[in-house]
Amino acid sequence: MKSKLNKLLLLSILFLGTNIGFSQVYRFKTSTVAVILKNEKGSWGEWSKPKEANLVVSVDDSKNRIIVYSEVIQLFEIVEYVAEKFGKTEDKAVFICKNNEGESCQISFVTKKEEGNRKELFIAYEDRIISYDIKYLK
Repeated sequence: MKSKLNKLLLLSILFLGTNIGFSQVYRFKTSTVAVILKNEKGSWGEWSKPKEANLVVSVDDSKNRIIVYSEVIQLFEIVEYVAEKFGKTEDKAVFICKNNEGESCQISFVTKKEEGNRKELFIAYEDRIISYDIKYLK
């Protein structure tokens, strides 16, 4: 699994349009955050209006974790590599993770090709999704 994770992280960073060398910790800066919630009937509501969010996100492949340095630190253990998809309109790397409270989620790094290669980080739980616009920090 470790070599698969290392390969996924390297390819993920590369398709995000960066040149990282052989570093094992990848850092990103967020600019905005938006949230969508599932209602009592199980349907998704509307995305919140994006808000400014100047946070740092790190991906540490040697420790199999992703950290979002928000007011309350969001620590995710990478449990499983799911997929890397390279499409016409977007590229995506997907991980199954557990947060520091043991709750499962899916974390995706996405590059939107038709939007000037805009990069996003999605943290998807069963009842909510958090979306950050991100840029790679060199």
